[in-house]
Order: sequence, then structure tokens, then C-alpha cells
Amino acid sequence: MRGGALRAVEVVAEALERIERADPVLCAFLEVWGGEALRRADEVDARVAAGERLPLAGVPIAVKGRHGLRTAGPLLTAGCVAVGATSVPGPGTPWQTWGLGARGRTVNPWRADRTPGGSSAGAAAAVAAGLVPLATGGDGAGSVRIPAAWCGVAGLKATGGLLPSPDRTGLAAPGVLARTAADATAWWRVVRPSSGADEAPAPDEAPARLPLSAVWSPDLGFARPDPEPVALARSAAGRLVDAGIVRLVRPPERLSLLDPAAAWTALRTPGADRTDARRVRAGNNRRLAGLFTGTDLLLTPTTPTAPHGHQGPNDVYSTALTWAFNVSGHPALSLPAGFGADGCPAGLQLVAPYGREGLLLAVAGEAERRGAGA
Repeated sequence: MRGGALRAVEVVAEALERIERADPVLCAFLEVWGGEALRRADEVDARVAAGERLPLAGVPIAVKGRHGLRTAGPLLTAGCVAVGATSVPGPGTPWQTWGLGARGRTVNPWRADRTPGGSSAGAAAAVAAGLVPLATGGDGAGSVRIPAAWCGVAGLKATGGLLPSPDRTGLAAPGVLARTAADATAWWRVVRPSSGADEAPAPDEAPARLPLSAVWSPDLGFARPDPEPVALARSAAGRLVDAGIVRLVRPPERLSLLDPAAAWTALRTPGADRTDARRVRAGNNRRLAGLFTGTDLLLTPTTPTAPHGHQGPNDVYSTALTWAFNVSGHPALSLPAGFGADGCPAGLQLVAPYGREGLLLAVAGEAERRGAGA
């Protein structure tokens, strides 16, 4: 579009047509802004024709929920066109793992009887089904990474506090869902602090050395994941090793974090006693700081289970392996890790030191370039 081979109006119109065809089944959208999106695309075409440099000129995006435009400013400035608001959990879904779109319950694009994950349910479903290349998300306990894993796309949660967030608890961080690491990187280059719209790689987007050192943990020392998602994630980690992207190392001591469940709940509950939550956070932060002193990455399964049905998760919550990094604030990315026996995707979670989103994206990009992905 920047080169004039395509017009933003054409690209956005095609995205709106895909949404019109697919959304009656997926129910990924709360609202579709067809007329406004086409007007915005026409403005982008005029700006490009006038010589304005827009790094994401005419790229159709979806935003999470009806209030998603509040945090999409940098993307709109870069030339993106918001085509609609994606579904989030509705009333009566305390476990936050399926969305409620304008036409009904959001389904997993791979199996309609399974949830896409949540709370960025519609965002993941829309990206996985090819309706838009990018969708914004918010991740307070795994709400970007879990649906990314269960829908087979890439999902990045930024470092806690690095980007603006309406969440006053500090647990939720903005994120993105994308079909490729390159697309997720394009998002990061636009929204990262003090980067403007410069397309040059950030210093940590191109590792100076490969392979990077990584520690594998199937359970973080407290979770009880099912065998299949662990096996799929471990195989994905093995492909990164075989491709020369990472090398698995043994830490001096087995990584064993404190279960953050009660701490996360206390931090989210107004008026709750947070003494124990502060103890858990401090203890885990010390352990992770020690790990990252000599190691580049931590690898885990993204979720402890395969996608469950729309009736709910029963006794096993999908957040078991993700919300520790909302409490600690570390950036994390879910990478597609293959498919389970039920035909649904699984994810490999990559966790990095604070502020190293570019390192996570570089590893994901190398996995795609070297054929080490799912």
C-alpha cells in the first residue's frame, strides 16, 4: 500500500467482506465499523498519495472490546484502520475463557465445540481465521497468551507497566495477537516506548549470538499440567534447539516458583490483605532474577490443558502457567506448538527479562525463518 500497488480502501473492504462471511459462525466481533473503516481507509490513501510515510498504511486491525480504541492510538497514527471491536467474556463467565460476540458465543476456529480461550477470545479467533492480520489484546492473567495458544497464533504480552494500561492493579499489560512473528514485530515497533514509527530493528530485536540459552520448565514447580500440552510444548522447544536458535541449559537449582493464584486474586480484590501477595511476588521475583542472571529465556507450555468446551474448565484453570508473569511483570510470548489429538492447537510460552520483548519476537521470527515453528 505504501508503494501504491494496493489501496487501503480495497484492502479494508476485503477484510470487511471476510468478516461478513465468517462472523455469523465465529461470533468474533461485538461491533463492526464498516462505514467508518472505509472512510478511515480513504483518508489513509490520501495521506499516502500526499507523500506521508505511514509504516502500517491501511492495515486492517481489530481492537479488543468496545473500549479498545482508547489504547490503539499509536496504531491508528501509523496508518492502521480499525474495522471492529472483538468479543470478550459476557456476564456469567467468571472463568473468562470464552467471548460473547454480537451474534452469540465465540467459537474456536479449529473446533466450534471448543472455546478460543479468553479474555481476548474474539481477537484470537479473528486473527486465526484470517479476518484481520492483527488484533489488540490485554493480558491480565494470560488473556493474550492463552487464546493465542488455543487458536494457533502468536500472542505477546508486554512488560508490566511499560505501555499504558487502564488496569489500576498493574497486573494487566497490553498485547497483540498476530498470525506471524513479523506482524507482531510490526506492532511492537509502533507501540514500544520512544520508538516512534521507526522501522529499524530495536537493539534487542536481533540477537548478537545464537543459540540463546534457555531453561525448560513443564510446570514452574507448582502447576499440574496435562501430559499432552507439555509434550507438544517440549517438542516445539526441541525444534528451536534443532534449528540452532536456543540451547537448553540446566539452572544451578530447579526452578520452583510460588503458586501465584492467591496472590493474583488478592491483588485484584479491593480492600484485600496483600501481605501474602507481596511475599509471593517478592519471592518469585528473586527466583526469576536469579534465573535470568545466567539465562536468556524461560520456556514452558502456555496452557496446562487443551481447549475445553464451552461449559467451562471444571477444576483446572487455563491460567496456571501464565499468571505468574502478570504478577512478576515479565514479558512473555506464546508461539504455536503444534496440534493435539483433538485437532486443536497448543502453545509454547517464552519468557524473557524485563523490557526484552524484542528478544522474544526475534526468537519467534527465527523459528519461522528456519522452519522450526509448528
